[in-house]
Amino acid sequence: MECRKLGNTQLTVSIVGFGTSPLGNAFRVTDPAEGKRAIHLAIREGINFFDTSPLYGVTLAEERLGSALVGKRQDIVLMTKCGRYGEAEFDFSAKRITASVDESLKRLRTDYVDILLAHDVEFGDLGQIITEAIPAMRLLQKQGKTRFIGVSAYPLKTLVRIAESTPLDIILTYCRYNLLINDADRILMPVAEKHGIGVVNASPLHMGMLTVQGAPDWHPAPQKVRDAAKQAAALCRRHGLDLSALALRFCFDYSRVATTMVGMTTCKHVEDNLQTLSAKPDPAIMQQVRSILAPVFNYVWPEGRPENQD
Repeated sequence: MECRKLGNTQLTVSIVGFGTSPLGNAFRVTDPAEGKRAIHLAIREGINFFDTSPLYGVTLAEERLGSALVGKRQDIVLMTKCGRYGEAEFDFSAKRITASVDESLKRLRTDYVDILLAHDVEFGDLGQIITEAIPAMRLLQKQGKTRFIGVSAYPLKTLVRIAESTPLDIILTYCRYNLLINDADRILMPVAEKHGIGVVNASPLHMGMLTVQGAPDWHPAPQKVRDAAKQAAALCRRHGLDLSALALRFCFDYSRVATTMVGMTTCKHVEDNLQTLSAKPDPAIMQQVRSILAPVFNYVWPEGRPENQD
């Protein structure tokens, strides 16, 4: 398993990260026993970066991950989040963040996390994020409850503004670098590299868009993006390939980020993602896929408060 250094932290993480939102039944009901086996298999195969949040399954993902990590906590880099607790439930106050971390540590059965992120900060007041939330997280760092801190968001404008305003260790960006979009490379990465911030890339399948099944009904992208993704998936099928595998490999090969998060709930998911690392994509097929997606490339939807959107 290839590993990369995460910014200026002392952390070295696998280029494949284990995303736990599906363990919280975010997309469908999953088998907790199989999820535990998948976590153990991932660790044995060298995947050492695990991401979770109180949001996922309303704490269920943290509970399941914590149970699976008993006896294995020292083998991994563990990241959780604070500030978002439901579809429309946000609280970035110092008081709530402090309480939230203690609750997460209890569920995760550990006395510290390696990384604590303020979750989806585009839905908060950025002044509060910069002057209250991040200082509260730094205090938790001094107390030994987290080793490093950072933020996650969809709008790049929001991430850049925070990174230029206050020191951060980690940024998680999602749906901003994959086969359908690459504006993080131009807008976010130069700022992150200037400040030594480690970057985690999430949603390499564009929240389900780059799959055989296609985007879920709730996906915010318009129909023209969905149609292009379906055409790309059909092209891959005609050649005996899986668009998801192609899309994942594209992100795994992006060396400016430390790791790419992939949601997994079964041993087969883990095995398939590891197989993707060993299979080189056909350049001709990749070029055809990118040509199909070109007319809708770099489409961005509004997310968060109006003043925080790109």
